[in-house]
Amino acid sequence: MRPSLLLGAALTLTFAGAALLSFLWTPGDVEAVNIAARLQPPSDAHLLGTDHLGRDMLSMIMTGARTSLAVALVAVGLGMGLGVPLGLAAAARQGGWLDELVMRTNDLIFAFPSLVIAILITAMFGPGALNAILAIGIFNIPVFARLTRGAALSFWRREFILAARVAGKGAPRISFEHILPNLANLLIVQGTIQFSLGILAEAGLSYVGLGAQPPVPSWGRMLADAQTMVALAPHVAIVPGLAIVLTVLGLNLLGDGLRDALDPRLRPSRA
Repeated sequence: MRPSLLLGAALTLTFAGAALLSFLWTPGDVEAVNIAARLQPPSDAHLLGTDHLGRDMLSMIMTGARTSLAVALVAVGLGMGLGVPLGLAAAARQGGWLDELVMRTNDLIFAFPSLVIAILITAMFGPGALNAILAIGIFNIPVFARLTRGAALSFWRREFILAARVAGKGAPRISFEHILPNLANLLIVQGTIQFSLGILAEAGLSYVGLGAQPPVPSWGRMLADAQTMVALAPHVAIVPGLAIVLTVLGLNLLGDGLRDALDPRLRPSRA
């Protein structure tokens, strides 16, 4: 097994495990303010120190992981759940009005940076985790739609698809019974990439105050709160920054490892 896959899986599982553990236990109360203990450096009492309100940073990171991972996961699920069927339908009707509608809508959305679109949506509907999910999910729809359409078009010319059509199967049935299973590997790899981008987008929205709102911890808002205290207590910025970097790195390594492991065209190069 490739080292990148192992390292990516280890980093991803570490933060996912911390997020799940935060439902049952955290070293401290993330809503308890203790001004007397504010900005303490890492110690035996607080392994990662405390923030500007005296809250335990390890507890904040664990609970923040729950927020960031949940927002990104649901947003990617939304994008995949809507984008994949649209891509399959567009490929099945290549050159038709549905294909043109899907592709031109994709072009329109891709004409603007994803973070700008997310900020616009959350600014229109108000800040919050649900609106952040909607904003990130909307941009993921054309990503999966375009990817699915492009990959599905190559399968519509294959012999087993022609055999299915001769057997009397319609385009929707062929798409979901024969084409979609062959795209699973590609969609899994792209899903991990979009998952990492979703975490970055959630952190960016929270940083500007448009993501999850207090008292729900968020890595992006932890960075925003720490920006005026970096010289006084560097750990309040380093800790959430490292959490974002390591999580995104882990997901990217996991995606690369899965691509190498699942893509049959790359198997001879690993032999």
